[in-house]
Order: sequence, then C-alpha cells, then structure tokens
Amino acid sequence: MKKYLFISLGVFFVILGAIGIPLPVLPTTPFLLLATYFFVRSSPKMYDWLLNNKVFGQYLINFYENRPIPIREKLISIGFLWLGLGSTFYFASLQTWLILLLIFIGICVTIHISTLGMWKRKN
Repeated sequence: MKKYLFISLGVFFVILGAIGIPLPVLPTTPFLLLATYFFVRSSPKMYDWLLNNKVFGQYLINFYENRPIPIREKLISIGFLWLGLGSTFYFASLQTWLILLLIFIGICVTIHISTLGMWKRKN
C-alpha cells in the first residue's frame, strides 16, 4: 500500500514540476526533488525513468552533482519568468499589493536562479 502511495505522490510531483516549467510562480526543482524522494523509496523503475528522462533527467543529475547551470539556461529561465510575470501584469487586472508581491517573488527567483551552482557543497 505504501509503495503505491509513494509512486502516486512521485507522479503527482512530476506533474507539478512539469507545470512549473512554464509558470513562473510554481517552482520546478522542489517538486522534482520530492518526486525523486518518493520514487527512490518505492520504485527503482520510476526513479530510473525520471533520471533518464530527456526533460528532467540531466537537470536533476546536475543538481545532485552540484554542477553549474550554463548561463544560457539561466538566462532563458529568467526570461521566461519575467515574460510570464509581465504578461500577467498586462492581461490581469491585479491590485497594487499583488503586483508588488509578484515583483518581489520574481526578484527572489531571479537571484536564486542566478546563483544556482555558484557555491560548492562541502562533503
């Protein structure tokens, strides 16, 4: 029973991670890390699928090995973040406090993406 619950949770978090790729306010990394957590404890087959997946696999491997993310990928990610936020500001009529909150979140995510891979973990 626990195995199937963990597999279901892993699939759920992969789906959330996939949705988070184009959406700037939904983080991808934590959901994919949760998916690997549940898959490694329930299904070696699903864990291998995730690590060998052409969309998520190299991203997760680089994260686990603390390899730097190429600048081009960082710039693309930050560009999509601000494109998504900008289109939200343009098409949705938001209250000022919500716009300021989204700008603050955007700045924090931009800083986070910019600094990914800058510091090596000490073993």
